[in-house]
Amino acid sequence: MVEVALLSVGVLVILLTLGVPLPWCFGGALMAMYFIGDTIMKGNILWGMQQLGNPVLLAIPLFVLAGTIMSESGIAASLLRFVSAFIGHIRGGLGVVAAVSCAVIGAISGSGLTGIAAIGPLLIPEMEKRGYPRAYATALIANSSILGLLIPPSVTMIVYGWVTDTSILACFLATLGPGLLIMLNFSIVNLVMARKFPLVLDDKPSFSELTSEVTRRGIHAFPALLMPIIILGGIYGGVMTPTEAAAVAVIYSVPVGFLIYKGLRLSNFLAAGKEAATAVGAIMVMILFSMILSQMFVLEGIPQKLVGAIFGITEDPSILLVMIIVLLILVGMVVNDVTAIILIAPLLLPLMGAIGVNPVHFAAIMGVTTAMGGVTPPYASILYLGARIGNVKVTAVIPPAMLLIAVGYMPVVILTAFWPDLSLWLPRLFGYQ
Repeated sequence: MVEVALLSVGVLVILLTLGVPLPWCFGGALMAMYFIGDTIMKGNILWGMQQLGNPVLLAIPLFVLAGTIMSESGIAASLLRFVSAFIGHIRGGLGVVAAVSCAVIGAISGSGLTGIAAIGPLLIPEMEKRGYPRAYATALIANSSILGLLIPPSVTMIVYGWVTDTSILACFLATLGPGLLIMLNFSIVNLVMARKFPLVLDDKPSFSELTSEVTRRGIHAFPALLMPIIILGGIYGGVMTPTEAAAVAVIYSVPVGFLIYKGLRLSNFLAAGKEAATAVGAIMVMILFSMILSQMFVLEGIPQKLVGAIFGITEDPSILLVMIIVLLILVGMVVNDVTAIILIAPLLLPLMGAIGVNPVHFAAIMGVTTAMGGVTPPYASILYLGARIGNVKVTAVIPPAMLLIAVGYMPVVILTAFWPDLSLWLPRLFGYQ
């Protein structure tokens, strides 16, 4: 059966390389195991369908819906204007606004695509008008949208906690520190890069003018700012589960979008629902197929064989950790983060336990490394969407995007892996060991 498992992995890789939609890539791998390996699938399919009924997974479509509504409603635009009031007049401040705004959007939607979809159409033209190269502005906002996968609540951490039976709250907290550090790094890199651009800056306001503008924009943004406060406060305060918080996010965003910011109309509200339903349908089919494939690997003892094979190469924990990081980065480059977690987490968790890495720390490692795939070709879904929104060629966006990854992101990947306290101090503060 090991040979059949390897064959199914080979089929999966070939289909991914050919550009076949992700759900059908995993369906093809399962078909290879069924027809060639004579594997009994009926029980595993029933098991998979039962797993999809888990209430934890209900948070995924709800957060996706909240993100699409937020993109259409004017909530994102209000948050953007509020953040820019503080540092919009500083050289490079508009780029910092992009990074911070994407972090705030991530704290609401739990999705990486929402940041670029909500912020990109507003900020990319404005940054170009102020003197930023359009390709750089697109790359900065696309890379900052990764923060939506790391700043809690995060869809990927919901999936990781569900797959590995780890506290979802602890997983949320584990990626918060690395996510904020990446936001800070991107802001610093942008301030340095901004010195090279012929930027057009507003006159520096007086203290009274700044106070008046911040107050005015703060009042307008107050309903939008309440969203992350309600969601995160409810989750961390123990008042709501992540699924309940996702439902509250949807319920709250609808009247705010219709009645306060008036960006929602019946037409774009229905369009947002259709977009969310399409995305969720693809996600759930992909989860079902990849989960069954992962379960088949577990039943055949592939994780234990993998641990034995890797320990046959080396038993040095540091070298093993480097190998795993490289593997996760490579996997993230060809599949999305949710798929990578469902497929890889059950396989690698025994190995991580053998070298002393606990599941919450591994959640941060997986979250940070696989999220990078969203802007790293060939997968790079966030980068491709950013290029389409920014109306710029992908080949022009890749160089500044890779610079931001190399200087602002990779150091955090290394710190997350080799400095456990970066990701564990917050979970420990909340009582998770």
